[in-house]
Amino acid sequence: MEFNFTSSIFPKSTKSSKDRRHELTPEENDEIKEVFELFDNDKDNELDYYEFKIALRALGFDIHKTEVEGLMHDYDRQGTDKITYHDFHEIAAEMVLRRDLRDEILKAFKLFDDDETGKISLKKLRSVARELDDNANEEELKAMIDEFDLDGDGEINFDEFMAMLSSD
Repeated sequence: MEFNFTSSIFPKSTKSSKDRRHELTPEENDEIKEVFELFDNDKDNELDYYEFKIALRALGFDIHKTEVEGLMHDYDRQGTDKITYHDFHEIAAEMVLRRDLRDEILKAFKLFDDDETGKISLKKLRSVARELDDNANEEELKAMIDEFDLDGDGEINFDEFMAMLSSD
């Protein structure tokens, strides 16, 4: 059975940590553009220090003041104390491509494992499916648990979750 519930969280291209791609997906490019436009408060097609820092955080990067200042210094080619869209995209793209895939998957696992038991039960899976407006029925959710529950305990642990994401 082909069940694509996790595609709401992971693009297919992020499934393999061995073959980390060297370019962004169209979705990642769109996300970078949307974040830039959202935080370009004065709509001058540039981000000042605060806009830049918040935009990077919106993309999921916990970046510190000194790192932001360093990037501003390195990429502010016009000496305006601002980052252009082109430079923002270059910075964000590099950061996105360097993400540790296992950490990203762990973050997603924690979305399912909201009570921190280290397991995803049928009840948790059902709850997340509802939140994502996924129309998977009870039988499909149970089949998903059954297919990927390698230790037979009726729940998905992190290793099983990783295996689930890397299967096609």
